[in-house]
Amino acid sequence: MPRSVRLVPAAAALLAFSFALTGTACDGGVHGTPGDSGVHDPYFPKAGNGGYDVGHYALTLDYTPATRRLTGTAVITARATQDLSAFDLDLAGLHVDSVTVEGEHAPFSRAGQELTVRPHADLSAGETFRTTVRYSGVPRTLTDPDGSKEGWLPTADGALGLGEPVGSMAWFPGDHHPSDKATYDITVTVPKGLVAVSNGELAGRSTQGGRTAFHWHTAQPMASYLATVAVGHFDIGRGTGPHGLPILTAVAPDQAKDGAEVLAKLPDIIKWEEDTFGPYPFSSAGAIVAGPDDAGYALETQNRPTFPGAPDTGTVVHELAHQWYGDSVTPKSWQDMWLNEGFATYAQWLWQEDHGGDSAQKIFTDLYNGDDDQIWAYPPAKPSGAAHISDSPVYERGAMVLHKIRQKIGDKAFFALLRSWPASHRYGNADTADFTAYVEKQAPDKDFTEIWKDWLYGDGKPAHP
Repeated sequence: MPRSVRLVPAAAALLAFSFALTGTACDGGVHGTPGDSGVHDPYFPKAGNGGYDVGHYALTLDYTPATRRLTGTAVITARATQDLSAFDLDLAGLHVDSVTVEGEHAPFSRAGQELTVRPHADLSAGETFRTTVRYSGVPRTLTDPDGSKEGWLPTADGALGLGEPVGSMAWFPGDHHPSDKATYDITVTVPKGLVAVSNGELAGRSTQGGRTAFHWHTAQPMASYLATVAVGHFDIGRGTGPHGLPILTAVAPDQAKDGAEVLAKLPDIIKWEEDTFGPYPFSSAGAIVAGPDDAGYALETQNRPTFPGAPDTGTVVHELAHQWYGDSVTPKSWQDMWLNEGFATYAQWLWQEDHGGDSAQKIFTDLYNGDDDQIWAYPPAKPSGAAHISDSPVYERGAMVLHKIRQKIGDKAFFALLRSWPASHRYGNADTADFTAYVEKQAPDKDFTEIWKDWLYGDGKPAHP
């Protein structure tokens, strides 16, 4: 800065703020720029954030159902992917009490779901940094574009945290887009007598002063929409699956009787899915069975799918199949939702085929010849908007795409594909282009042009089944 320039105090303060925001500095240090507030997802453009990649979340939560008040501390360990002067976290509602970056107080601002943090010094590309956010308040229940509820759902005796597609930002700050996966430690303190269940394995439990803390550890990468917390009175069951896999179930007491038969099948269902899809990708399995009015849908929360009341076998097969397709291999954007739901739906078809029900071919033919025009409303790879990413074209027509591939390459190659696809993308992300390229590489002598054109990307009902 030239010596001849003199600033009055107000102008100096304004310039200092500009330096903090833009990363412009006079000391020869890092000259960062703010990370993007969103990753430009085609259906949820505000979701996620640019400039960093999260490696681990350590969440310490305290919840009191009587007042619905949540107090939280989120310690977010991330790596800068560019020189950063500021970065955003997604957080809907709640009051932010303080933010520090590497132990130093960091100014922050709020605008909608964006929590913008300005570290005391710019961060260098490649630098690992730790952000601590302390927050509190009554977390929100959010309404999806399709009208369903997510986020923090109060229940008769507790709460249920569900995150697909962006609901997790209602109860902890983070990079809430499926393209950024991380490991988790989630500790939840609740009044004594209640249980707090989350993902992964129970790493600790302690009671003090009339409150009990439950510490859950998730060692494998997880997208934030798959994180869950269930607080309430639950019957906890423990068992083992294939290869000694720990299985933990948490069942609302009024659902225990109705759910007992299907939950007893968990080891056999996991064994069948391992035989079909390859080794189970996580270190534990199980289920959370909430009350039937607590949520209007089942969700493939990692390790431990969540069900609204006692599920039937087909629904359990579907949500457990997601542990391979959706949880281990996670879509790069919400446009690729069919890679989750098409595979999980086809898993149900295969289960029926192997257990005395209709064959996948019959289910395919019946759908093609049926009178449900909604299946053809849009192509699986191009949902018609955020409100429609969970409609039948993504599920049933997505499964039909897989059946067309099976018809094209034959059973031996197809079932090998069902195993090799999740194995080759284990704990990663993939989009539709990755999948079609992978299929073509696995069967280089086959022409998939018609399948991609008519079934995956084409509008309307294909002319031939």
